[in-house]
Amino acid sequence: MPARCGPAGQAAGVHPYRRHEGTKLVVNNAVESTARGSAARRRFLIRLTVVVSGGMFIDGYVLGIVGTVIGAISTELDMSVYGEGLVGASALIGIFAGGPLGGWLADKFGRKPMFTIDLGIFVVGSVLQFVVDSSWQLFAVRLLMGVAIGAEYSIGWPLMAEFAPARLRGRCMSFAEVAWYIGFVMAFVVGYVLTTAHSADWRVVLGTSTLPAVVLFVGRLGMPESPRWLMSKGRTEEAERIADAWIEDGADRADITGEQQRRGTFGMLFSARHWRATAFISLFWFCTVTPYFAIATFSASVLAQYGLGEDGLAGAIGVNGVALAGVVVSCLLIDRLGRRKLIIPQQWVCAVVLVIIGLWTSAPPLVVLSCFLVFAFANAMCTALTGVYPGEVLPTEIRGLGTGFATAVSRVGAALGTFLFPWSMTDLGAGPTMLVAAAVCVVGAAVSQVMAPETVGRALHEISAPGGR
Repeated sequence: MPARCGPAGQAAGVHPYRRHEGTKLVVNNAVESTARGSAARRRFLIRLTVVVSGGMFIDGYVLGIVGTVIGAISTELDMSVYGEGLVGASALIGIFAGGPLGGWLADKFGRKPMFTIDLGIFVVGSVLQFVVDSSWQLFAVRLLMGVAIGAEYSIGWPLMAEFAPARLRGRCMSFAEVAWYIGFVMAFVVGYVLTTAHSADWRVVLGTSTLPAVVLFVGRLGMPESPRWLMSKGRTEEAERIADAWIEDGADRADITGEQQRRGTFGMLFSARHWRATAFISLFWFCTVTPYFAIATFSASVLAQYGLGEDGLAGAIGVNGVALAGVVVSCLLIDRLGRRKLIIPQQWVCAVVLVIIGLWTSAPPLVVLSCFLVFAFANAMCTALTGVYPGEVLPTEIRGLGTGFATAVSRVGAALGTFLFPWSMTDLGAGPTMLVAAAVCVVGAAVSQVMAPETVGRALHEISAPGGR
């Protein structure tokens, strides 16, 4: 029997607005579901940014904290000026090995497992700092921690690049450098308080890195694998599922499908297709961090030598605080102004102020301090991009390895600067030492002027494609 219909053609017994209300309910549920999904993706991006940046915080903390107690360590362990420099550079030497190793492992076995394993190694090394009683033990422990930190660079930054939306990628990745400087400044503050107010043993001061490391280790549990890495390994369905769940922008999800199945090798870094990108990120990073590590690690003694306080520690906190402000400015502007405007002028400024310090050896302390503050601010602005560029200009199959290689090259410079700086200040003098640092900045500025690409807002697959840069 046919259904009875009312004047509007609705079946008998059906309220004329009931169907409309049902449709509206379905639409509203879909909108709410989409909104919940978008909110979950944003929360995930925030969490990922925090746990990646947390690794950089620990790196800055570990490299900074040793500068606050190096004098006490040298006295108790009866170290020479060379031994002092070696302990100061031990973590940097470890990073040199850990960067390429961690990158190779991350490209081969995935970002997810290595993201947790390397931090577990760091926690072990951090705890061992409480019980060292010789310079060689301290060197070995901090070398192990450096290996884990090096792996952190070549695992965390690629993972961040592969999840972050193109419109926010620069900010998300450069925030890791903000965290690095926060860790570095925090190390000087903690070291200052513990050594001056509480006369804490240097082992306790160094071992304070254990607490943030344990918290970060727990926070990383349960993170997903990179969908780009999965796609490059032919695990398409899994990659698409993770991308749909955690990547908000449709264009970014579509870009992932352009990933090709290729096995990454070390030789690819120097192939005709990628050598320019490899050379740029390595040289830029080297020239940016070498003078900073040399000056910042021993900034307390440097400023004291220029007449800025008995120990210069308060001034060192100020210099590193200004550096933190510089990297924050870059983080806020990077996706608006672009990359090149934040690295090229700043490196020339660094060279100029170091030349002033180097040539004007009798400058008033206020002038010297002002120059150091300008150097710290400008250097930090371009340092914010040292981790951004490797994640952008290299393809997925060698993104970890290439980031690790650039990390290793940069740490050669940082280790050399940290190791040779005490000798140079003692045997050559402050003026020539600053001029050498200025020359390094000039090289970095020239390299960036010629080779730095503009990558703001562009899809990863587009940038790393042949001719994409």
